[in-house]
Amino acid sequence: MSAQSALEVNTLKNVPLLINGREVCTDITIPVTSPSSHKLIWHASSASLEEVKAAVEAAHTAFPAWSRMKAATKRAIFMKAADAVEFRSQELGTYMEMEIGCLPSFSKAMLKSTSELLRDVAGRINTIVGCIPPTVEEDTSAIVVKEPFGVVLGIAPWNAPYILGLRAILYPLAGGNTCILKGSELCPRSWWALGDVLTKAGLPKGVLNILVHRTEDAAQVTKALIESPEVKKINFTGSTSVGRIIASQAGQNLKPVLLELGGKASAIVLEDANLKDAALQCVIGAFLHAGQICMSSEKILVHKNVKSQFLEVLKATTEAIFGPQTGPPLVAVAPTAIERARQLIDEAVLKGASLIYGDNNKTELHPETGKLSATRIRPIIVEGVTRSMNLYFTETFSPSVSVIEISSDEEAIAIANDTDYGLTASVFTRDLFRGLRIAN
Repeated sequence: MSAQSALEVNTLKNVPLLINGREVCTDITIPVTSPSSHKLIWHASSASLEEVKAAVEAAHTAFPAWSRMKAATKRAIFMKAADAVEFRSQELGTYMEMEIGCLPSFSKAMLKSTSELLRDVAGRINTIVGCIPPTVEEDTSAIVVKEPFGVVLGIAPWNAPYILGLRAILYPLAGGNTCILKGSELCPRSWWALGDVLTKAGLPKGVLNILVHRTEDAAQVTKALIESPEVKKINFTGSTSVGRIIASQAGQNLKPVLLELGGKASAIVLEDANLKDAALQCVIGAFLHAGQICMSSEKILVHKNVKSQFLEVLKATTEAIFGPQTGPPLVAVAPTAIERARQLIDEAVLKGASLIYGDNNKTELHPETGKLSATRIRPIIVEGVTRSMNLYFTETFSPSVSVIEISSDEEAIAIANDTDYGLTASVFTRDLFRGLRIAN
């Protein structure tokens, strides 16, 4: 069956959950609308507390056998899954493009990373080893043996479902844990495809279970999963606000939690930088995937001696890549995402910032229908952002970037570190030692 014909078959039914190796359809479903076409593309089954219980039981039951599985067997499954991702790349890419509105180039890059991660982790399984540490007492010895936790809960976001969903479960699986993947309701077919790839690659039933639920059920479903005695560890990637809730609930239940939250990444452009190269990388870093990447560049800190020159190159580069003469506007996953970003920018302008590229109030049209599209937006560049503005601190998760003037390396470092977030930053300079010093 070709990828396209498989897609046609799959759109005729509700997207199921994956529990104990079986596809489970529920009476309650979630309508899924494509942000790019604005059309209803399918419905997804929505997990209730009943499905939560079934998924936990399945993962708990599968744990003893999977935890004893030999490394060679797990490696073979992951390698076969990597081959399947490549073979089904057109199909999987189409799901992702339809559900989150990304460009084919982005889905292709994410699928490449997905297959590479499967092969990379497959090759690392044998590196999970214990050790014999020195002891204090005479005539004694000690052995450290690494054991899997048990059932691990992975919570993954919508913006790059294959790579972020896989990352949430693959390392735990390699370590002998069984997993429950709770994915965003915005891309259920992508989660289904990830589970389908791993199941057909030979992953035993119950080792991976996939749940999706309605927004209004998020609190009770998440709480039930975290509080379940069988769930031993939580892995969350998503917003800072939700991360606080997850961390709090995990702490109350004395369970370890791994969090990757928001970002407010700074790109530092020094006076000796190649301005053309720096502008290109800043534009890509800020506006790729409509800025819906946790590592997107949200601030550009440019030295005052080259600021005026850099801004001209930055605007010209943005226009050349994302301008109306080049192609259609960028697609955000939902109108609320654009509204939130517009509010942050409007507040900054009221407090003295200025727009040097783009129109924060401009509505965009659907390139095919010609009708207004609430999920489309073009890049916006804001100058003069200060600490008095929410835009200075808050992640926009949109195609917007703030330009801030700096006069020294120390000022750049201080502004880059003046954030509640972490994740990434970048430095543009011709002086390698200077760049490394700032990075450190």
